[in-house]
Amino acid sequence: MIDLNADLGEGFGRWTLTDDDALLSVVTSANVACGFHAGDPSVMRRVCDLAAERGVRIGAQVSYRDLAGFGRRAMDVPAGELAAEVAYQIGALRVFAEAAGAEVAYVKPHGALYNRTVHDAEQARAVAAGVRLAGGALPVLGLPGSLLLTAAAEAGLTGVPEAFADRAYTPRGTLVSRREPDAVVTDEDAVVRRALAFAVHGSVEAVDGTTVQVTPRSLCVHGDTPGAARIAARVRGELEAAGVPIGAFA
Repeated sequence: MIDLNADLGEGFGRWTLTDDDALLSVVTSANVACGFHAGDPSVMRRVCDLAAERGVRIGAQVSYRDLAGFGRRAMDVPAGELAAEVAYQIGALRVFAEAAGAEVAYVKPHGALYNRTVHDAEQARAVAAGVRLAGGALPVLGLPGSLLLTAAAEAGLTGVPEAFADRAYTPRGTLVSRREPDAVVTDEDAVVRRALAFAVHGSVEAVDGTTVQVTPRSLCVHGDTPGAARIAARVRGELEAAGVPIGAFA
């Protein structure tokens, strides 16, 4: 069984980015922006209401405090401060999830924080500490082999490995930086092929043509990719046609 997740609620005020309504008809887990890189109280409430209505699990997509840079700029945040900010974001989303009759079921870092916790042990431990501070033992989504999943396990949390159907991979199994050309895979057929390779074979073709072993429990399709809802629907349809069960991990 594999989970399908997408980044949702990435609007702010009158500005919108993701097609939340369409994506929530396809995915099984929703990574909801908690206001630090995108999202505001009204957006968070609406997405939680829709997710609860459709039986989609709600996850807190926590980020560095970087609204202007969409959470994609490198930042140096002291560990204690970062732990507090992670807990703050989870708590904010929890209000709206519980008001919708649901709960915050997991946590996923966003953007620069996600990439930083692949190799930075201090920042990875700070994220895990923030999850613990927020209460409960929420699962944490992260890149396979990342220090984030190690830190989660050390904190008594469940680390959930994920893969990205629409991102290019290095031969080491990490994501190609968005500053590099072709870091985002936008060809729909290619995204579908990669999703099937992840789910069926536990592998993906890296940018140098080599095969990298990646065995995910969850598969992400970015909500801000052009045509994201259509691509996600195709991915789900092809996975189901290949006999891969679709279901939330949390």
